Amino acid sequence: MPTSLKTIKSRLDSHLGENLTIVAQAGRKKVIRRRGTLSETFHSVFVVDLDQNENSFERVSYSYADLLTKSIDIHFDNEEEVAETDSDSDTEAEAE
Repeated sequence: MPTSLKTIKSRLDSHLGENLTIVAQAGRKKVIRRRGTLSETFHSVFVVDLDQNENSFERVSYSYADLLTKSIDIHFDNEEEVAETDSDSDTEAEAE
């Protein structure tokens, strides 16, 4: 987990244009999931273009501090595939 705003920004810069899912804490026991594409990163915020089929508005922005304080969680589509493959390998290794 990146521990500074600079490392969070550089990590997001490497994923520009990729599809992602954002899980945001919206209050007590309430979670909002949004799917979209990471479109831009700025000095203190990043912008996500949302899927129009699932959302009533086009774009949303979050600050890097939201990631640092774990107010939101980001899952990139290509990283989820890798994580699933790794967990399958661990399960097979334990079975042997």
